[in-house]
Amino acid sequence: MITEIAQIDIKPGCEADFEAAVGKARSEFGASKGFHGFELHRSIEKPRRYRLMVKWATLENHTVDFRGSAQFAAWRALVGPYFAAPPEVEHTETVLTAGG
Repeated sequence: MITEIAQIDIKPGCEADFEAAVGKARSEFGASKGFHGFELHRSIEKPRRYRLMVKWATLENHTVDFRGSAQFAAWRALVGPYFAAPPEVEHTETVLTAGG
């Protein structure tokens, strides 16, 4: 399982609209090969900063399948207008977990 982490800074005053757009775009992810869910987190210290964490079966499911799809184009059309800058994206693998 791969986790995509996108740090997204939003234009001032667009936070609620961005969150609503992500909610509308939820189905675009759901229709994507290898998609296993996502979470959107908002920074407390920097309220215009979000982190989108998306679970993919493989790296290629994100970088090839999703990025090359109509679903990605629809996602960007919905949320892209709120970006203050292009998102910073990285991919991680879980190496250790703990419950609590």
